[in-house]
Amino acid sequence: MLIDSHAHLDDEKFDEDRDELINLLKQNGVELVLNPGCDVKTSERSIQLSEKYDMIYAAVGTHPEDADKMDEETLELYKKYALNKKVLAIGEIGLDYYYDNSPREYQRKWFREQVKLAKQLDMPYIVHDRDAHEDVFNIMKEEHYSGARGILHCYSGNIELAKEFIKMGFLISLGGPVTFKNSKVSKKVAFEIPLEHLLIETDSPYLAPEPFRGKRNQPALVKYVAEEIAKIKGVSYDEVVNKTNSNFKRLFKIN
Repeated sequence: MLIDSHAHLDDEKFDEDRDELINLLKQNGVELVLNPGCDVKTSERSIQLSEKYDMIYAAVGTHPEDADKMDEETLELYKKYALNKKVLAIGEIGLDYYYDNSPREYQRKWFREQVKLAKQLDMPYIVHDRDAHEDVFNIMKEEHYSGARGILHCYSGNIELAKEFIKMGFLISLGGPVTFKNSKVSKKVAFEIPLEHLLIETDSPYLAPEPFRGKRNQPALVKYVAEEIAKIKGVSYDEVVNKTNSNFKRLFKIN
């Protein structure tokens, strides 16, 4: 059974068939799904999904594209939401310099503040990093603390940086892009980073793996990510699934 370490099943693209899709996940080989929030509304929806379905867990946080809407009141809300036993992490949080939907100074400020919240709550945090590798690393380094842990979601940086994040206590999560023919960096990360530091994900409904690229992604397709990593590493599919599952459960202290 697979674990999808990052999906957005609350997204409107699932409005027509969400319940049907979720009810079929175990039949399709998916054991657990972590559903992070991107703002207050989606964090609340993630919690609602987690309370409705045993196999879904939530994370709460503000994505960098909405950083200009963050304030201290939002942090207090996340602090309250994090008391829910189905909330496993703060996230997804980070920086996105590709779309730049929020001013970069706001992105950096509220990424830092949400890392501090994770520290205060002693919770893992889930990092979104797009075209902002240096600033993401520097903020994480500056705010690093004993017990810091979490996930670099849909990792797009290089090997050297991945190794630095691992030293800081973080797991590297790979998604659909590792299956793309031109995704040389992701394939190199999959090859060189040991399995004990990897997770797999879909980022549903985005970034569907080959042969579904361009279509709506969903957690059942995480098996294609596992298959590609097994192929790249020259190990069995079961070894990839078992190891990434145990990594997830160890990080989030799930039996």
